[in-house]
Amino acid sequence: MRPDLHATRLSLLAGASDARTEMEHSIAAASSPACEHAFTRPMFEEARQAAALAQPAQRLAGLAFSAKDLFDLAGQPTPAGSVVLAHAPSARADAPAVARLRAAGGSLLGRTNMTEFAFSGVGVNPHHGTPANLCDPATPRIPGGSSSGAAISVASGAAFIGLGSDTGGSIRIPAALNGLVGFKNTARLVPTEGALPLSTTLDTVCAMTRSVRDAITAHEILAARRVTAGTAPLSAYRLAVVKDLFFDEIEPAVARAFERTIRTLRAAGARIDELALPELADLRSINATGGFSAAEAYAWHRLLLERSGAGYDPRVTQRILKGATMKAHEYIDLMQARRDWIARMERALAPFDALLSPTVPIVAPALAEVAPGAERDEAFFRINALLLRNPSVVNILDGCALSLPCHVEGELPVGLMLWHAALHDDAVLALALQVERELQATH
Repeated sequence: MRPDLHATRLSLLAGASDARTEMEHSIAAASSPACEHAFTRPMFEEARQAAALAQPAQRLAGLAFSAKDLFDLAGQPTPAGSVVLAHAPSARADAPAVARLRAAGGSLLGRTNMTEFAFSGVGVNPHHGTPANLCDPATPRIPGGSSSGAAISVASGAAFIGLGSDTGGSIRIPAALNGLVGFKNTARLVPTEGALPLSTTLDTVCAMTRSVRDAITAHEILAARRVTAGTAPLSAYRLAVVKDLFFDEIEPAVARAFERTIRTLRAAGARIDELALPELADLRSINATGGFSAAEAYAWHRLLLERSGAGYDPRVTQRILKGATMKAHEYIDLMQARRDWIARMERALAPFDALLSPTVPIVAPALAEVAPGAERDEAFFRINALLLRNPSVVNILDGCALSLPCHVEGELPVGLMLWHAALHDDAVLALALQVERELQATH
């Protein structure tokens, strides 16, 4: 893997490299078999031109970033991983998230593949192909979704920042399955304008990177704010492990990596308690009528489905149509139930600086298990539900979370999720720096 953004910028400032050379490395990686199906629209020549104009003092200094296919780019349609929007009118302006990365000196390498309309955590796309996870040369495995191409663009060394979205885990799931860092900020901190919506209530614009310090840089640019990370040691944090829900159906490989990590952090001085959260049991009844994503997606897609439904991925159609039956009073009740649940959760989490959980309870399954085909639908929906379960808690909470690799060499990637309620972003990021440093020193 190429050095992270921070190390590469230092190299540029020292004159040991330059933006044009780094861009050629990025383009070579993006053109390699490792990135097959990762990009739906490469923009290599534009990226070269941007890199040539960049200044080393800029925060991104001409280095490559990728953008999920649901972001508006001026002069292009916004297909969102579909074929039914391929000929939609071109966007008149870049989405604010894209514009901010460009203004910081980032060079856009291209649009990345995704689950159609962002409605799955698996990452399979029957229209554009599915980029394979790079963690296992012997067995093609799922990339995770919905920001599948964004993950592969970063894991392959093509991009330093993979811009994506997270509605129920769409940044953290692929980060966990590909051994990357994925930070889901508090949703309100980054504008979602110019991003084709899945759920206007839950959508979050955020990114994947190769390190926590790069995640801080990406977030500071996207949110137009400075992070106060601090330098407190691990022993200064009060942490908790939540056993309810998060460990159900956990695979042995994930359990081993998680427990090893907890032992490592405790040995380094971290105070880690077990916390019971009976409030998590309420999520089933709160979402009994289908939840926000299905209802809000159906509201956006209903006319397009009437015109072009045959062109949709049938699995995506099935999930969207679950929102067709929600009544107005059920939607209002859902909003109220969420507000009440958030208030109860925030009271329960208040004594702690962060919570620790497995990002997802499984390692990346083989792609063959969930490839397009009705005969594999049952496996697809079972795996999708498992992947979304843990990270989606944070979206419903309106919280923030970071997924950090916690596996060791020779193991399939496993993610450690550090999370809390809304606007605890800086504390989560500061803790993640400490945890990353400790894991890298001991693994």
